[in-house]
Order: sequence, then structure tokens, then C-alpha cells
Amino acid sequence: MKKRILLLAGGQSGEHEVSLMSAKSVLAALPRDQFDVTPVVISKQGRWLPPTDTARALESGVSAQGGDLVLHRAASAEGYDAVFPLLHGPMGEDGTIQGLLTLAGIPFVGSGVLGSAVSMDKVMTKQVLASAGVPQVAWALALRHEWRSTPDAVRVRASNLGFPLFVKPANLGSSVGISKVSSAGELTAALDLAFGLDRRVILEAMTSYKPREVEVGILGNDNPIASPVGELQFDAEFYDYDTKYTEGRATMHIPAPLPENVSERVRAIALTAFRALDCAGLARVDFFYVEETGELLLNEVNTMPGFTTTSMYPKLFEAAGISYSELVTRLVGLALEKR
Repeated sequence: MKKRILLLAGGQSGEHEVSLMSAKSVLAALPRDQFDVTPVVISKQGRWLPPTDTARALESGVSAQGGDLVLHRAASAEGYDAVFPLLHGPMGEDGTIQGLLTLAGIPFVGSGVLGSAVSMDKVMTKQVLASAGVPQVAWALALRHEWRSTPDAVRVRASNLGFPLFVKPANLGSSVGISKVSSAGELTAALDLAFGLDRRVILEAMTSYKPREVEVGILGNDNPIASPVGELQFDAEFYDYDTKYTEGRATMHIPAPLPENVSERVRAIALTAFRALDCAGLARVDFFYVEETGELLLNEVNTMPGFTTTSMYPKLFEAAGISYSELVTRLVGLALEKR
């Protein structure tokens, strides 16, 4: 008997269009002899679109407005065996939709409320991983009310880390709102941008040398496996939104041209982070590798990474012999197993 799958896409974050691209690929790949798939696009206003508007949004890559309230009939447990919440960023990857689905009693792909929320929040991620002994770049937290009331204190915090540094909203993905700050004179504009998007902002020190950016995929629940390691190379100051989603701006190398012992360290640390954050189903774990010093520093953990057929996560497992279609099928199986 076929499993009935609810595929959620879109959402209220700045990664809405990326989610639509991911969902279109997953919809085409889930085997029709095993699954009956119902896609539902959530608009940027948080409304759940009816079938006609959903189909139009997935085809065009642009969401319509309108739709039903967020507590849509599709959120009831009746009629669906599992949900694939292919939502990136806030209001989708941060434990919110996971909480709704948990209350509704429906199994779903990916991490639960705790793993999703902690992994989405850069501050909590850093604190949990520090307690697990995972190496990271030096960092500091700044709050919006501090920036408004005692801005000099925030500037001192940044100066203590040294320039250049990165300024990042604590709860956004796809490099939205991130700035590279080369000097104290650039700090105000970067903080104003980040605090316009989040009340909590991370200040991150840069390494002494330009690091290589390597990534690894994790698949599984209590006994996860790690993919081969991949490396990203790109023609920009850092891996910003335009570089990520403009064709030809970045190149993936899978497997990464790294010494075997470095690749094994990447995989081992990624599995440690996955377990420490209570992740489930899948994650992509990103690292900085400083070749000159041998440092390997965890950058972030994505519990619902980009999922087009050309995205890094499925490409990493393709290199391990797991096709895109098999990968999404396994993820649904892991959702049912987790329940």
C-alpha cells in the first residue's frame, strides 16, 4: 500500500524561493509506486495555498498570496503517513513547523523540535557544541537593545575579536544579512543590517589564513552515517546569497581534495555535532579547514539543507552511491522509524 506524503514548501523566510526549488526536485524524485504525494506551498504571509496555487508556485518558483490559515486541514493527522517539511530558515527549519506536526501526531522528515531549534540558532549551536568539545572560531554575542543603548560596548566586543570579522543574524540561513567587516568603520552598517533582521547577532572572528570551506552530509537517526566530504570554491569574499544561488559562481568538488586523515576528522566531528544537537534524519555540517595550521573549525549545522538535484547535500550522498531518489525515499523511511 502506498504511503501518503504531505510535502510542505515555501514558508515565511527569506529562503522561500530556494524551498520551492527544493520541493520541485523532491516531488519529481519520490517514487510514485511507493508514495502518493500532496504538495502544499506556504505563502510568505504564512497561508497554506490550495492545490491550483501550489502547482503554479512550484512551476514558476514564485509564490502566490491568499490561501488558508496556518492551521490548515492538511495539518490534521488524518490521511497522511508522513510529512516532508522542505522549509528552510525561520518558521520552518527552526522547530516551529516541527512543533505543529508533533502536536498533530504526524511523523515528519528531519530533526524534532529541539534539534531543529537549537541548530537554527547560531548562539545555541555554538554553546552546545562548545560543551561537546567541538572546535569553532572565536565569537561573541550582541543584542539589539545593547546596540541601541550602549553601542560602545558592542564595538569593544568586536574590537576584542579583531578585524576582519563577520557579523551574522543569529537565526537566518542562506547567508542572509551577513557582512564581512574589514575595519571598525564598517561595523555600524553591518550591525544595523543584522539587527534589522534579528534581535540577536553573532560576531565571528576570522582565521589568520583564508580557510577552505568543506561540507559533509549526515543521514540517519540514532545510528547516522556520514557522506564523503565535499569542498566549495567560489569567486567572492565569502559564500553569500548571490554566490550560493547564481549558476557558475561556485564549484563543488566531491570528494574534496584533502588528506584522508583530515576527511576522517571532518566526518567524525560532524557525527559528534549531529548527536550533540539531537538532530535526526539529515543534516549538512559545514567546516572551515585552515590548511596552513591544520585547524578544522565547525561553521554551522543545517537540519534542512538545500535539496535541488544540484545541491551539495544530495550530491555528497550521490558520491556515496545513494541516488537522489533513493535518498529521499530513505528520509521518509527514517521519519517513520523515528516515530
